Amino acid sequence: MRIHFGAEAPDQLQLPDKPDRHMQNYFEFYGIPESFILDEKAIKNTYYQLSREYHPDFYANEPQEKQQEILQLSTLNTNAYRTLSNADLRMQYILKEHGLLEEGGNNELPGEFLMEMMDINEELMELEFDFDADKLHEIGEKSTGITAQLDADILPTLQRYPELHGVTKEAALQEVKIYYLKKKYLLRIKETLSKFAARS
Repeated sequence: MRIHFGAEAPDQLQLPDKPDRHMQNYFEFYGIPESFILDEKAIKNTYYQLSREYHPDFYANEPQEKQQEILQLSTLNTNAYRTLSNADLRMQYILKEHGLLEEGGNNELPGEFLMEMMDINEELMELEFDFDADKLHEIGEKSTGITAQLDADILPTLQRYPELHGVTKEAALQEVKIYYLKKKYLLRIKETLSKFAARS
Protein backbone atom coordinates (compact mmCIF):
# COMPACT_ATOMS: atom_id res chain seq x y z
CA MET A 1 0.00 0.00 0.00
CA ARG A 2 1.27 3.45 -0.86
CA ILE A 3 -0.20 6.57 0.65
CA HIS A 4 -1.93 8.82 -1.85
CA PHE A 5 -1.73 12.35 -0.58
CA GLY A 6 -4.54 13.68 -2.74
CA ALA A 7 -7.94 14.42 -1.21
CA GLU A 8 -11.25 15.52 -2.59
CA ALA A 9 -11.79 19.24 -2.23
CA PRO A 10 -13.06 22.16 -4.31
CA ASP A 11 -11.11 22.66 -7.54
CA GLN A 12 -10.19 26.21 -6.58
CA LEU A 13 -8.56 27.19 -3.33
CA GLN A 14 -9.53 30.37 -1.53
CA LEU A 15 -6.89 33.01 -2.20
CA PRO A 16 -5.93 35.67 0.33
CA ASP A 17 -7.34 39.09 -0.61
CA LYS A 18 -4.01 40.87 -0.28
CA PRO A 19 -1.04 38.54 0.25
CA ASP A 20 1.44 40.09 2.66
CA ARG A 21 4.77 40.30 0.88
CA HIS A 22 6.48 39.42 4.18
CA MET A 23 4.33 36.33 4.66
CA GLN A 24 6.53 33.27 4.35
CA ASN A 25 4.21 30.45 5.44
CA TYR A 26 3.15 28.61 2.31
CA PHE A 27 -0.20 27.45 3.67
CA GLU A 28 -1.15 30.98 4.69
CA PHE A 29 0.00 32.30 1.32
CA TYR A 30 -2.32 29.83 -0.44
CA GLY A 31 -5.11 30.52 2.05
CA ILE A 32 -5.49 26.91 3.19
CA PRO A 33 -5.23 25.11 6.55
CA GLU A 34 -1.98 23.34 7.37
CA SER A 35 -2.43 19.74 6.28
CA PHE A 36 -0.37 16.75 5.17
CA ILE A 37 -3.04 15.77 2.65
CA LEU A 38 -4.01 18.30 0.01
CA ASP A 39 -6.02 18.44 -3.19
CA GLU A 40 -3.16 18.57 -5.68
CA LYS A 41 -5.40 19.80 -8.53
CA ALA A 42 -6.54 22.76 -6.41
CA ILE A 43 -2.95 23.53 -5.46
CA LYS A 44 -1.98 23.62 -9.15
CA ASN A 45 -4.95 25.86 -10.01
CA THR A 46 -3.92 28.31 -7.29
CA TYR A 47 -0.32 28.27 -8.49
CA TYR A 48 -1.35 29.14 -12.03
CA GLN A 49 -3.73 31.86 -10.87
CA LEU A 50 -1.05 33.51 -8.72
CA SER A 51 1.53 33.05 -11.49
CA ARG A 52 -0.66 35.17 -13.75
CA GLU A 53 -1.41 37.70 -11.02
CA TYR A 54 2.24 38.16 -10.07
CA HIS A 55 3.86 37.86 -13.49
CA PRO A 56 6.68 40.46 -13.56
CA ASP A 57 5.93 41.46 -17.18
CA PHE A 58 2.61 42.96 -16.08
CA TYR A 59 4.45 45.36 -13.79
CA ALA A 60 7.24 46.50 -16.10
CA ASN A 61 6.09 50.13 -15.92
CA GLU A 62 5.57 50.16 -12.16
CA PRO A 63 8.04 51.77 -9.71
CA GLN A 64 11.10 49.70 -8.79
CA GLU A 65 9.75 49.00 -5.29
CA LYS A 66 6.53 47.55 -6.72
CA GLN A 67 8.45 45.43 -9.22
CA GLN A 68 10.59 44.05 -6.40
CA GLU A 69 7.48 43.23 -4.37
CA ILE A 70 5.93 41.35 -7.30
CA LEU A 71 9.17 39.46 -7.90
CA GLN A 72 9.20 38.37 -4.24
CA LEU A 73 5.58 37.22 -4.47
CA SER A 74 6.27 35.36 -7.71
CA THR A 75 9.24 33.58 -6.13
CA LEU A 76 7.19 32.79 -3.02
CA ASN A 77 4.46 31.31 -5.21
CA THR A 78 6.96 29.09 -7.05
CA ASN A 79 8.54 27.87 -3.82
CA ALA A 80 5.14 27.29 -2.22
CA TYR A 81 3.91 25.22 -5.15
CA ARG A 82 7.11 23.20 -5.39
CA THR A 83 6.79 22.31 -1.70
CA LEU A 84 3.04 21.87 -1.25
CA SER A 85 2.58 19.80 -4.41
CA ASN A 86 5.10 17.18 -3.25
CA ALA A 87 3.97 14.96 -0.35
CA ASP A 88 7.49 14.39 1.01
CA LEU A 89 8.53 18.05 0.78
CA ARG A 90 5.19 19.08 2.30
CA MET A 91 5.75 16.78 5.27
CA GLN A 92 9.31 18.03 5.72
CA TYR A 93 8.09 21.64 5.53
CA ILE A 94 5.39 21.18 8.19
CA LEU A 95 7.82 19.46 10.54
CA LYS A 96 10.38 22.23 10.06
CA GLU A 97 7.73 24.90 10.64
CA HIS A 98 7.12 23.32 14.03
CA GLY A 99 10.83 23.12 14.82
CA LEU A 100 10.95 19.33 14.70
CA LEU A 101 13.70 18.87 12.12
CA GLU A 102 16.25 21.37 13.38
CA GLU A 103 19.95 20.69 12.92
CA GLY A 104 21.33 18.99 15.98
CA GLY A 105 17.83 18.23 17.24
CA ASN A 106 16.62 14.94 18.63
CA ASN A 107 16.28 12.79 15.53
CA GLU A 108 16.59 9.45 17.27
CA LEU A 109 14.64 6.48 15.97
CA PRO A 110 13.06 3.72 18.09
CA GLY A 111 15.50 0.96 19.03
CA GLU A 112 13.27 -1.77 17.61
CA PHE A 113 13.27 -0.13 14.19
CA LEU A 114 17.05 0.40 14.28
CA MET A 115 17.60 -3.26 15.13
CA GLU A 116 15.45 -4.25 12.15
CA MET A 117 17.44 -1.92 9.90
CA MET A 118 20.70 -3.27 11.29
CA ASP A 119 19.70 -6.77 10.20
CA ILE A 120 18.94 -5.52 6.69
CA ASN A 121 22.24 -3.62 6.52
CA GLU A 122 24.14 -6.75 7.57
CA GLU A 123 22.42 -8.70 4.80
CA LEU A 124 23.44 -5.99 2.33
CA MET A 125 27.04 -6.16 3.53
CA GLU A 126 27.03 -9.90 2.93
CA LEU A 127 25.96 -9.26 -0.67
CA GLU A 128 29.12 -7.17 -1.13
CA PHE A 129 31.20 -10.33 -0.64
CA ASP A 130 28.81 -12.96 -1.96
CA PHE A 131 26.22 -11.54 -4.35
CA ASP A 132 22.96 -13.44 -4.60
CA ALA A 133 20.19 -12.11 -6.85
CA ASP A 134 17.50 -14.02 -4.95
CA LYS A 135 18.73 -12.58 -1.65
CA LEU A 136 18.72 -9.10 -3.15
CA HIS A 137 15.11 -9.58 -4.22
CA GLU A 138 14.20 -10.85 -0.76
CA ILE A 139 15.73 -7.80 0.93
CA GLY A 140 13.91 -5.54 -1.52
CA GLU A 141 10.59 -7.22 -0.75
CA LYS A 142 11.24 -6.91 2.97
CA SER A 143 12.01 -3.18 2.82
CA THR A 144 9.00 -2.57 0.56
CA GLY A 145 6.78 -4.38 3.07
CA ILE A 146 8.11 -2.30 5.96
CA THR A 147 7.47 0.90 3.98
CA ALA A 148 3.93 -0.16 3.10
CA GLN A 149 3.18 -0.90 6.76
CA LEU A 150 4.54 2.48 7.82
CA ASP A 151 2.32 4.21 5.24
CA ALA A 152 -0.74 2.31 6.42
CA ASP A 153 -0.05 3.05 10.09
CA ILE A 154 0.47 6.82 9.64
CA LEU A 155 -2.43 7.47 7.24
CA PRO A 156 -5.15 7.93 9.94
CA THR A 157 -2.95 10.49 11.73
CA LEU A 158 -2.35 12.42 8.49
CA GLN A 159 -6.07 12.44 7.76
CA ARG A 160 -7.02 13.68 11.24
CA TYR A 161 -4.27 16.27 11.55
CA PRO A 162 -6.15 19.42 10.41
CA GLU A 163 -8.75 18.90 13.16
CA LEU A 164 -6.25 18.41 15.99
CA HIS A 165 -5.24 21.00 18.57
CA GLY A 166 -2.95 21.35 21.57
CA VAL A 167 -1.44 18.21 23.04
CA THR A 168 -3.07 15.87 20.53
CA LYS A 169 -1.65 17.91 17.66
CA GLU A 170 1.82 17.87 19.22
CA ALA A 171 1.59 14.09 19.67
CA ALA A 172 0.54 13.70 16.02
CA LEU A 173 3.50 15.80 14.86
CA GLN A 174 5.88 13.65 16.87
CA GLU A 175 4.35 10.55 15.30
CA VAL A 176 4.74 12.03 11.82
CA LYS A 177 8.34 13.00 12.61
CA ILE A 178 9.22 9.39 13.50
CA TYR A 179 7.49 8.21 10.32
CA TYR A 180 9.42 10.76 8.25
CA LEU A 181 12.77 9.74 9.75
CA LYS A 182 12.01 6.05 9.22
CA LYS A 183 11.12 6.70 5.58
CA LYS A 184 14.41 8.58 5.10
CA TYR A 185 16.31 5.60 6.51
CA LEU A 186 14.44 3.21 4.25
CA LEU A 187 15.15 5.44 1.27
CA ARG A 188 18.89 5.03 1.87
CA ILE A 189 18.41 1.25 1.88
CA LYS A 190 16.41 1.50 -1.35
CA GLU A 191 19.25 3.48 -2.94
CA THR A 192 21.72 0.77 -1.89
CA LEU A 193 19.46 -1.90 -3.36
CA SER A 194 19.31 0.04 -6.63
CA LYS A 195 23.11 0.12 -6.81
CA PHE A 196 23.26 -3.66 -6.35
CA ALA A 197 20.56 -4.14 -9.00
CA ALA A 198 22.51 -1.97 -11.45
CA ARG A 199 25.62 -4.11 -10.95
CA SER A 200 23.84 -7.44 -11.35
